[in-house]
Amino acid sequence: MMIPRPEHPRPQFQREDWINLNGLWQFEIDNGRSGEARGLARPETRLAGQITVPFCPESRLSGVEHTDFLYGVWYKRQVTIPAEKLTGQILLQFGAVDYQCTAFVNGQKAGVHQGGYGSFSFDITPFVKAGENQITVFAEDDTRNPLIPRGKQCEAYFSGGCDYTRTTGIWQTVWLEFRPKTHIASVQYYPDPERSCLNLRAELAGKGTLTVRAFYEGRQVGQAELASGGGLEHLTLSLSETHLWEIGAGRLYDLELSYGEDRVKSYFGLRTVRMEGMKFLLNGKSVFQRLVLDQGFYPDGLYTAPSDAELLADVERSLAMGFNGARLHQKVFEERFLYHCDKMGYIVWGEYGSWGLDHSRLDSIYGILPDWMSIVRRDFNHPAIIGWCPYNETWDQHGCRQVNEPLSTIYDVTKAMDPTRPCIDTSGNFHVKTDIYDLHDYDQNPETFAQRYAPFAKEGGELADRYPDRQTYRGEPVFISEYGGIAWSVHGGWGYGEAPKTEEEFLSRLKGLTDVLLDHPRMFGYCYTQLTDIEQEQNGLYTYDRKPKFDPEIIRPILSRKAAIED
Repeated sequence: MMIPRPEHPRPQFQREDWINLNGLWQFEIDNGRSGEARGLARPETRLAGQITVPFCPESRLSGVEHTDFLYGVWYKRQVTIPAEKLTGQILLQFGAVDYQCTAFVNGQKAGVHQGGYGSFSFDITPFVKAGENQITVFAEDDTRNPLIPRGKQCEAYFSGGCDYTRTTGIWQTVWLEFRPKTHIASVQYYPDPERSCLNLRAELAGKGTLTVRAFYEGRQVGQAELASGGGLEHLTLSLSETHLWEIGAGRLYDLELSYGEDRVKSYFGLRTVRMEGMKFLLNGKSVFQRLVLDQGFYPDGLYTAPSDAELLADVERSLAMGFNGARLHQKVFEERFLYHCDKMGYIVWGEYGSWGLDHSRLDSIYGILPDWMSIVRRDFNHPAIIGWCPYNETWDQHGCRQVNEPLSTIYDVTKAMDPTRPCIDTSGNFHVKTDIYDLHDYDQNPETFAQRYAPFAKEGGELADRYPDRQTYRGEPVFISEYGGIAWSVHGGWGYGEAPKTEEEFLSRLKGLTDVLLDHPRMFGYCYTQLTDIEQEQNGLYTYDRKPKFDPEIIRPILSRKAAIED
């Protein structure tokens, strides 16, 4: 049988010795969450049905397509492990499981993880044997639990508004990874284009020599070594050639890392990002962020792209329309998508699926912080990520205002983990502590849209904000991180405002709104809603099945012309 999504899920930290566990698994729904008591984790118990992993059971590609609420689901499969693999460590790796995952190996509990978006692994070395081994996974979720983030998964039975079909359980690749006891546990990259070098921060296990070699288009352009007894180490890799990572030009360096018998393939991009005044600087150059809202839903796979080619195709679709990046909205995208962004020189904001989390409760921080920290660690090295955004539109919950402390705490944690990128605490509203003051504005009238932000064009001018009683502008850089959302559909659905009656009216409105932001001397970017339709939301530039609604040759000049603030 062909393995779905067969490619390695972590191109930036890839060991050759791995087994992809995607494909057919036994499967059973357990809405009473009583399966462990009933013996479903026992090796001799067979589950009632089957599913195609890594697609969630709500999706067509899973073969299950159960779209009602799911509170518990079980997975089970056999895997053969050769005797020679037992000399090192064996990791059971998950791209993502929504929401709580418990793994059993040969009937023994191997680990528990909580968080629906981050990647994680269990060391299953003590539980495996040579030959056939049984892996069992129990995932439980509750979309309506106010302490569980759901992103854009709908809390009602039917999708509605800007919420869509739910995702439960495994929704990214599952794999086994074999590594020696002496190994590279993790590595962080700090590129320094001015000095033409890469600074590395590595966590090492065991005693050995860390060797790092860099290549550009097949040519070796640097090598560095460091003897270590294990633990945390720092190493500088000087480069004989300088090739900048820029918008539209990924120019990635390949890396080979070795430590003892461990071998890891990786890559990096040579670039810096920072804010200066009202400008966003990439490699010291003012760049206008022409972003599109990308929610990462697919009609057949929901949260999961049907193929790696479709991940790349979404980047290409965005570029064809004239965008140079995306807000990866209310979902943590898989690393394969970020890999394509890295290669294409396509800038993205890393965001979390925070909706559904009741931020009016102080204890809501436990529903986001651990998973968010794992995401910042996982994606730190991707050059395409130029900023972080843990929350989006923290509206009042059940008549109660947000509690500010979790937002400011997660901002502080994000900056402590990654001081190299800006962080937006909560996109749109209500800001507490942020590097960037972004606003969402779905005004469909270009004239009133322009009038609203005209005073801010002058130094010291007032920034129009619908919620001045809830958030305070303190002079941060500004961009409109959601606008447009113009409804356009041949079969109903909804978008923002009154739908245009003709294609000419649509294009005129799009140009008028976009011109306001491109011509504004103190706005460093925009984000148009959105790349594709999703179910009932019909405001994409592409349909849900990725057909263009308008000729990209007409749209691209509107969105991509030079902005006032950029060099």
